[in-house]
Amino acid sequence: MVILFPFLLAALMLLIRKNTRFHLGWIVLPLPAALFLYFLSKLPDIRAGGNLWDQLSWMPSLGINVTLVLDGLSLLFVLLITGMGALVVLYSVYYLGKHTEGIRQFYIYLLLFMGAMLGVVLSDNLMVLYGFWELTSISSFLLIAFWHRRERSRYGAMKSMLITVFGGLAMFAGFNLLYVMSGTYSIREIIAQAGSLTESSMFIPAMLLILLGAFTKSAQFPFHIWLPDAMEAPTPVSAYLHSATMVKAGIYLVARFSPLFAGQSEWFWLVSLIGLMTLIYGSFKAIRQTDLKALLAYSTISQLGLIMSLLGLGSAAAFFSGTEEAVFYSMATTAALFHLINHAVFKGSLFMVVGIIDHETGTRDLRKLGGLMSLMPITFSVALIGAFSMAGLPPFSGFLSKEMFFTSVLNIRNFDIFGSGFWMQLFPVIAWIASVFTFVYSMILVFKTFSGKLQQDKLDKAPHEAPLGLLLSPVILVSFAVVFAFFPDLVSVSLIEPAMAAVHTGLLSPGESFGVSIHFWHGWTPEIFMTLGVVAAGTLLYKGYTRLRVLDREASGRDTLNRIYDTSLQLLERGSRRMTDTYMTGSNRHYLLYIFSFFIVALLAVLLREPGINFGMEQYAPLSFYETAVVAVMLLAAFAVPFAKSRVNAILFTGCVGYMVTLLFVIFRAPDLALTQMIIETVSVILFLLCFRYLPKLKKQKEPLRFKLPNLVIALGVGITMTLIALAAMGTSPFESISGYFLKESYRLAGGKNVVNVILVDFRGFDTLFEIMVLGIASLAIYGLIHLRMDADLPQTQQGNPRPALPQRSNDVILQTMSKGIVLIILIFSLYLFFAGHNHPGGGFIGALMTSAALVLMAIAFGMDWVRKALPVNYRLLTAVGLFIAILTASGSFLFGAPFLSHAFGHFHLPVLGDTELATAVLFDLGVYLAVVGVTMNIILSIGGEKQWNS
Repeated sequence: MVILFPFLLAALMLLIRKNTRFHLGWIVLPLPAALFLYFLSKLPDIRAGGNLWDQLSWMPSLGINVTLVLDGLSLLFVLLITGMGALVVLYSVYYLGKHTEGIRQFYIYLLLFMGAMLGVVLSDNLMVLYGFWELTSISSFLLIAFWHRRERSRYGAMKSMLITVFGGLAMFAGFNLLYVMSGTYSIREIIAQAGSLTESSMFIPAMLLILLGAFTKSAQFPFHIWLPDAMEAPTPVSAYLHSATMVKAGIYLVARFSPLFAGQSEWFWLVSLIGLMTLIYGSFKAIRQTDLKALLAYSTISQLGLIMSLLGLGSAAAFFSGTEEAVFYSMATTAALFHLINHAVFKGSLFMVVGIIDHETGTRDLRKLGGLMSLMPITFSVALIGAFSMAGLPPFSGFLSKEMFFTSVLNIRNFDIFGSGFWMQLFPVIAWIASVFTFVYSMILVFKTFSGKLQQDKLDKAPHEAPLGLLLSPVILVSFAVVFAFFPDLVSVSLIEPAMAAVHTGLLSPGESFGVSIHFWHGWTPEIFMTLGVVAAGTLLYKGYTRLRVLDREASGRDTLNRIYDTSLQLLERGSRRMTDTYMTGSNRHYLLYIFSFFIVALLAVLLREPGINFGMEQYAPLSFYETAVVAVMLLAAFAVPFAKSRVNAILFTGCVGYMVTLLFVIFRAPDLALTQMIIETVSVILFLLCFRYLPKLKKQKEPLRFKLPNLVIALGVGITMTLIALAAMGTSPFESISGYFLKESYRLAGGKNVVNVILVDFRGFDTLFEIMVLGIASLAIYGLIHLRMDADLPQTQQGNPRPALPQRSNDVILQTMSKGIVLIILIFSLYLFFAGHNHPGGGFIGALMTSAALVLMAIAFGMDWVRKALPVNYRLLTAVGLFIAILTASGSFLFGAPFLSHAFGHFHLPVLGDTELATAVLFDLGVYLAVVGVTMNIILSIGGEKQWNS
């Protein structure tokens, strides 16, 4: 239920009025706070080495169940998701006014994203994980495009979704390859088979596809280009999605699948090198930004690269499973998990600080900012601590994880795989250069904004300190950068150790555990000297970077990767448009040619080439004279339709085809089907007549008949194909006919002797329920279309362009006199069909059609208005009542612990009637009866003229 709560609250938000006296954020805030406390209470169980899990059966036959597992790794992430979620919601209450346009949608999207992220990190089933994964992409798209009237917001949202969904589809393919290899969708079971899976030829492709999904979601080079454009989202969204949660989903995926892939050299090189490349590229690009959010975007890319590279370096431990070297190299994973926490702390607070600066000054442009230190002292303090922690300076927690990063890149020099010792020496060099750039952009963020001279003339507002509510969340966040620095064991023992056990499953011997110990001071180590070098070189570069054109400003135009993306998208759109224009000609004939040609080629090829298909001609009884005669008349009538010279003749020929089918059902002794077919044909003919009277007169000019060979070939091909399919279905089925089961069990299980009716209301009750729903929707659509047309045409009657009045009733006295008696007989017969249908020919559907036919007869004889006045029934409401009764009857089985749509029956002794069988299926049939009557009459009265035309 935990992951359902955000979705349930999102649904409840739809019921809340838009203009409330209080901010909607106060309704949302308790949920992430409560979830954070709930998961925090599970810390003792997880620290003790236990894993909490639960399972909800979904599609067990396909191996897909909603299995949720809470271990050390998922606990770390859910605490980040819920804890950061609570602080972001609190921040948004003061950042976004309660009357902000779309504020309710904002919180709905935020809750959807929160629930999706919880689903991603808790899911043990690959298919469920993928579903939540794509839901994060969709909900983040909605959040990024929150200011949807801005072109850049729409562009950034589309860009993020296209890139992340592309990676998600690749990951989906990788998941299916894992299923093919292992036979299970369970991540735990797949990891347990890791030793045997590595020999499969699909193992490396699966790994590459899964990494593609991770890299796109976590903005790794070269897929990082979506993240800077996503900064068009409101600042609370950037603080939540792009610092602590969504971009960490790829990190989570790599960590979760490390036990499976970490022993592969391809995994080590790809994750490590892509991470380092992203680290140095992002830090270099961050220096060149003039927009504070753009600077933080590239710094986020850089920090994500750092964490990703650490996970890659930590995978080296898998090559030394069970030895001391395993613990030695696993320190990189410890650093990755610790920096994951630190990054959420300092980057979340910095995003909030930038939001405050934008909120209080009206700009994020570094060229307009400066001198805010004295005017916004608390904001400056938060920015200083966050930036120094991001730069890896003491005494903040970022210093500790950065020192551990240096330790990891120094340790990796001892790791020699396939003679790669020389290349391992480059890891510390790249890490040190990237750290220098990190130092520089951290100093730019703080001192270019808060020091120097105030440029009041360039600001839209007079700057001042933010209100307490806006400062509360960043102050709480940034305080952890100090607390974790002096008390690192608060997270190392409680969170990082259990997470390490999940990431490095099977690395240690049974009973052993990772003794994670993080200290502030380790003496004068090489790491300290690397840090001093970073500070020295970074200070010099910060003082002089404005003189270096390559670092001073963003190069003109968009960078190469963005141009590649834009150009590719334009070429794709242009190519798809050209391709579409070649076959979307606007001709229905062409479209039918495409559809039927594919239909013939695909199905006929299978029928003729597939071995074992038997058309079973010898199984069928010989045709009787009556059957031959009826079929001949049917074919002649159908052939005559396209040659009819008037619409009335065409309708009569069409009705003849239907009535010949009715005779076939009579010959085959199927009274239910014959009755249904006969009434449907009668009502259909009337509907045709009603529709055709609105059409212009049929042109009588003769045109030469043109013979088109493609039409003949397609027509013959479809006919032959459908005939062969029908014969193959009858003659090739490997199963016994199910009709025997229905005949045998109809009365025992459903209490009915009319097998057709029992199938409709019991065995296949779902079909019937959905059919009347579809009929109801269709009738409402017809009603709406007719009214739209009438409303559009009515003004013409007031502009001197009158529409002729439609005839509303017949003047045939004989018809009117006879119809009164005939209608009474039909109605009585329809009631008989309804009540007798469970054991004799009939039922709710047939009875409803018969009742509708009686009402239609009255409409023909006396006019539509007479029927409306004589029977003032709202047939749309009658349809709804019928649907409600059918659903209520179907749901009533829940009261007795039976599945949906279960029916009961029994024999009761009633006064006068004596022993009588009663079945709940009659109530369901009543719903069908009312719904069908409502649908039919709603259509008839709508098409027949719901409004009078005025002349």
